[in-house]
Parts: sequence; C-alpha cells; structure tokens
Amino acid sequence: MIKIGITGGIGSGKSTVCRAFAQLGVPVYDSDSRARRLMNEDVALKAAVSGLFGDGAYDADGLNRKYVAGRIFSDGTLRERLNAVVHPAVAEDFARWAERQQGPYVIEEAAILFESGAYQQMDKVVTVTAPESERIRRTCLRDGVVPEAVRARMAAQIDEAERIARADYVIRSGDEEPVLPKILELHGIFCRLR
Repeated sequence: MIKIGITGGIGSGKSTVCRAFAQLGVPVYDSDSRARRLMNEDVALKAAVSGLFGDGAYDADGLNRKYVAGRIFSDGTLRERLNAVVHPAVAEDFARWAERQQGPYVIEEAAILFESGAYQQMDKVVTVTAPESERIRRTCLRDGVVPEAVRARMAAQIDEAERIARADYVIRSGDEEPVLPKILELHGIFCRLR
C-alpha cells in the first residue's frame, strides 16, 4: 500500500485538501483526531499522559485538551515528552489502519509529520501552505482565538520554508490559485505509484 503524508502548518488548509482526497475515495487517516482518541481510550497511553500532566490532564469528558495545549505550547520540554509517548502509539495505530484499507494509496494527515518522524514511513509527502496572514485569519475564525495565540502555536511547529523544502509536492491554498486541479493532478500521480 502506497502511503502519502499530507502536512501543513496551522490554518494552511490541509484538512480541506484531505477532505477533497476523501471525496475521491482515498482513505484518509487524521492523526490529530486519532491521537486524541488514543489518549482517551488506550489505558497505557492515558496513564502516561496523566503522569506527565497530573490530575488536570483528564476531566469528566476525557482528555482536557485546553489544559494540555496550554501547558505544551508554553513548555517545549513537556511537549517533547508528550510527543515521545503519543507518536509511537499513533504510528502503530496508523500501520494497523493502513493494512485494512483498499485502493492504490492511503493518506496520513498530520500537522507535525516531519517533527514526529512519521514522514519516514511515507512514500511521498505533500505540504499544504498558505500565506501567514491567511493562516492566522483562518485559525482565528475557526478556533475563536486571538492572532497572538495562533502565532504562539505556529512557533511550536517547524518553519514553513523548511516544511516546503522537505516535501515532494506542494499545494498552495491561498486565493491565488485553485487547489482542486492540483489535488486531481496528484491523485493521478499517486494512483500510478507502485
């Protein structure tokens, strides 16, 4: 099974691009939502997260995402420790999921594909990008946050230029060019990979 990684910084449009691939019948694994699910359901992972964050890590609804996010975006060491327990669990989950899929290729959508090392298991990597001002605008609208909060989250991710340089393909999701023709072009390329 051919594995395609799709990544992009916050507000880049990667989820929109992945929804378009899904409409084409391509199985898409959303690493962020699967990681949240694993942190709520996997007993060993839940214990590790609680060990890192203490009693505030979970509430009656499960993982206290706001609390955890607030801690990791202000503490790089804590973020690295969390990633060290979550990334292996997600990698194993993705591998099991990919084995069950049908079709010429699957996609793993991951904001931190390069940072997590998951790109090493991919056959090709696509970076979705947009101008920084557009990424900030989109995220503020989507998450109801202020621009400073978005910039802090951006600072926790690798530099946009590096993400683009490391990718095999780039989709630009700003207003300058439509993304659908590029998605269709890449779909054709990926269907022919063997």
